[in-house]
Amino acid sequence: MRRIAAAALLGIVLLPPAPARASSTDRQAILANWTQPTAESTAAWNAARLDQARWAEYRFDWSSDLCSRAPDTPLGFDFGNACRHHDFGYRNYRTDFARHKDRIDEVFRADLRRVCDARPLMAQPFCNSIAFTYYEAVRLLVNS
Repeated sequence: MRRIAAAALLGIVLLPPAPARASSTDRQAILANWTQPTAESTAAWNAARLDQARWAEYRFDWSSDLCSRAPDTPLGFDFGNACRHHDFGYRNYRTDFARHKDRIDEVFRADLRRVCDARPLMAQPFCNSIAFTYYEAVRLLVNS
């Protein structure tokens, strides 16, 4: 048991940092990993967002205007991080935006749904209604 714990600790210590020379292929793979409509993808993106210095060589655009001209927390439902994630996808796929837009919008929808799913059962239908409006707005109003 002690060996396993020591090996696990050693494995954590020996984990390599982000590659010394970031390649375009690496950047695209990481970007694709962080822009999937799963909770795991969102968690990985958010962990990286909170440790941006580690990813500096990849030159990701972390800027965000949150939910643009819409409220970030409509009626107390906090959509701010979902909007940040959406902005991240749009801003980092600028050169190939049309090819990735639908997936990035689906990531946004999934992130919004997770916000609503975490709310009390009675609030979920109302939250989901607002979330759907946000999703439809970006899906329909943002040009490819």
